Amino acid sequence: MPLEAVEARRLYRQVADQLRSLIDSGEYAVGSRLPTERELAEQLKISRPTVREALIALEVEGRLRIRVGSGIYVIEPAAVAATAPASVIEGPFELLRAREFLESAIAEEAARVATKDDLARIDASLVAMENVEHPGEASMVHDRAFHVAIAGSLGNAVLVRVVGELFDQRLNPYFAQLAHYFESPGTWRTALDEHRAVRDAIAAHDSGAAREAMRDHLARSQERFAQNFGAESAAGPSSGRAARSTAKPTKPERAPKKKRAASSSARPR
Repeated sequence: MPLEAVEARRLYRQVADQLRSLIDSGEYAVGSRLPTERELAEQLKISRPTVREALIALEVEGRLRIRVGSGIYVIEPAAVAATAPASVIEGPFELLRAREFLESAIAEEAARVATKDDLARIDASLVAMENVEHPGEASMVHDRAFHVAIAGSLGNAVLVRVVGELFDQRLNPYFAQLAHYFESPGTWRTALDEHRAVRDAIAAHDSGAAREAMRDHLARSQERFAQNFGAESAAGPSSGRAARSTAKPTKPERAPKKKRAASSSARPR
């Protein structure tokens, strides 16, 4: 018998698979409300951002509907939309954590080596960001240009490509769906202020401040996407079979080490 390739499944996909199985088995009937993110995280012993990634994945699949201020509901499966295979889609928080690690180091080095021309390119992207509506395609173009310009100051084409490719993952359906709930003109102005802090530290050639400013920006991005859907207090008894069932999702087959408190999970280090 030939050997088969072994796939290390991402944790959020394991959670999504468990919830999908419970829905398919009738434990959570169409129209019923799932436990809150907090309750699911406690039952599974994982972070709330991981639960959120799983819920967003199932919403993109057309199995759930997230109603801000109300709860997370099972819906009748619709025709499957054409999306990229789940195996190639990164979780939004996984992407932001990777960017936090990589781009904070890049900003640190940029503060040491950035030239006047480099700063001019960074400033041009900030000016463009100040004069664009958000959310929208144009705002993402200028946001991307800002991060790529900082990487470009290091004179390394590989880093420029990697930063650009990581940013472009915002276009994946999971990230786009999450952004739909939490991005607004207000969050854009906040992010723009964070960008200016990064720029000012680089212009001052303060490598430590540049590193921390970029780390703070991307950590705060995670916090914005991890805000409560507003359904914690609304989670009363669910309808249907799920209301009568005491079944809980089992732990993922590759359970992580014990996590720290959920309140700090949005700012991993």
